[in-house]
Amino acid sequence: MTGRPNFLFLVTDQQTHSHVGYAGNEIVATPNIDGLARQGSWFENFYVASPVCMPNRATMMTGRMPALHGVRHNGIPLEWDSVTFVDLLRAAGYRTGLVGKSHLQNFLGEKPGYDRENFPQDFAPPPKELSEARKSQHNESNYTNELQSLWRSDPGHDMNLPYYGFDDVKLCTGHGDQVSGHYEAWLRTHFPDQAAQRGPKAALCSGDTGAPQTYKPALPEEAYPTRYIEKQTIAFLENWKNNQMQAPFFLQCSFPDPHHPFTPPGRYWDMYRPQDIVLPRSFYDSTHDQTPPLSHIYEQYLAGKPQTRGTSPFIASEPQAREIIAKTYGQITMIDDAVGAIVSCLKRLDLMDDTVIIFTSDHGDWMGAHGLFLKGPLHYQNLIRVPFIWRDPSETFNRGCIKPLAGTLDLARTVLARAHLQPANGMQGRDLLSHLQGCEQTDPSSVFIEQTAQFAYLGFDRIFRTWSLVTPHWRLSIWEGCEWGELYNLDDDPDELINLWGTPDNDNIRSHLQLQLIHKAQGLTDTSPFPLDRA
Repeated sequence: MTGRPNFLFLVTDQQTHSHVGYAGNEIVATPNIDGLARQGSWFENFYVASPVCMPNRATMMTGRMPALHGVRHNGIPLEWDSVTFVDLLRAAGYRTGLVGKSHLQNFLGEKPGYDRENFPQDFAPPPKELSEARKSQHNESNYTNELQSLWRSDPGHDMNLPYYGFDDVKLCTGHGDQVSGHYEAWLRTHFPDQAAQRGPKAALCSGDTGAPQTYKPALPEEAYPTRYIEKQTIAFLENWKNNQMQAPFFLQCSFPDPHHPFTPPGRYWDMYRPQDIVLPRSFYDSTHDQTPPLSHIYEQYLAGKPQTRGTSPFIASEPQAREIIAKTYGQITMIDDAVGAIVSCLKRLDLMDDTVIIFTSDHGDWMGAHGLFLKGPLHYQNLIRVPFIWRDPSETFNRGCIKPLAGTLDLARTVLARAHLQPANGMQGRDLLSHLQGCEQTDPSSVFIEQTAQFAYLGFDRIFRTWSLVTPHWRLSIWEGCEWGELYNLDDDPDELINLWGTPDNDNIRSHLQLQLIHKAQGLTDTSPFPLDRA
């Protein structure tokens, strides 16, 4: 390999760290993903900046925490003037492409989860162009690129390019069998009879246990979004090779699965037997008073009023939990098959010796931990910890299992460093190449995770924030405005069953970690813009 490498960036949606074979899962079949880990490096303790799609994806792209890039929660698009690491690759001559899910802008166009602040009627509002803290926020017409309603109502709808640095985009918006975007037009063209046969009402069957959001889609495997993304990724690679492009490429291949609804198609639907599924140990924990939010979710469940639609956290019975995970494994194995086809294409085109392959997920899912499914501000390990693989054409960077803490915030600087490019001022995180090279260095003492609730829920009557600090030995979480919090000893209690927050024996460690969290937050304040002078 000479010059700067190509990059293939594989991203799944809502896949927890343990749902891959290389991490010790003996049930889910991921031989192709495992092969990348075996050939390259994989991080055992890789954490998200925020366990929600849009905030963490914006951090992936910008190398900045949500408090800085502004995407506090879903529903807030990433500002057009944000500098992404893909912008910098493109400016350096890379050909950039995105196939699949972006989610840097809104999907749904629904009313926000909370209202604006109320003022007396005789207070005149500011002009619209001065209504936000920055004048560039928000001309809503600039942020309609991913709205599903527009893609479905207008067959000719398309998007503004370049898109956050991507020259070529084949977009997927949504999840399961109800994906829209460019996929919608492709489906109508190639599978016109199936295009209208989507969603739970058209399902071939649902699960045997009544598991929420679980059904077998009418779409055949060859028409499902995962297969579309596989084929479009291969088409990009073939086009790049056939046109003998001199510029290296950065291609992001982003799957909407294994996110809910749990809808593996065809043979993937019953590929795994629910009775074979091993549930997390914490699923069987009979105490649910670790935090008021967890107690609230269980109170709703026991009262027969669970919130099982949309993205709200829900509790599942043991049969339902086994079935949901079995269907999730089917989705993951379908993705693994797509990864295998894409890697085979790289080999056929003689590109493996020139291409860095990265694999990760935008965040996890509780997947039965403490009985929970989906996501929210309860920062258990299944939610905040995700897979991360780096397979490099240079053996220098392939080290097997890497144990020090790392996370989403480090991605931008690491890709740029591998391309021999400087980051933009204000990009945070660390360049992980020294870890990948096995160089001795001071390991990070902690990672910082932030989350702002999109709704008033989980027993709260207001929007709230949760901050977490994860160290190699502890997880501390602080909930805005609350006297209680969370403290778990990850060495003695990896399943996070015993909240030590209020135990006197742990007052010193709690105080130490609270101070460390404050220092971490201070260190993540903005360094952009750079000063114009020293006055």
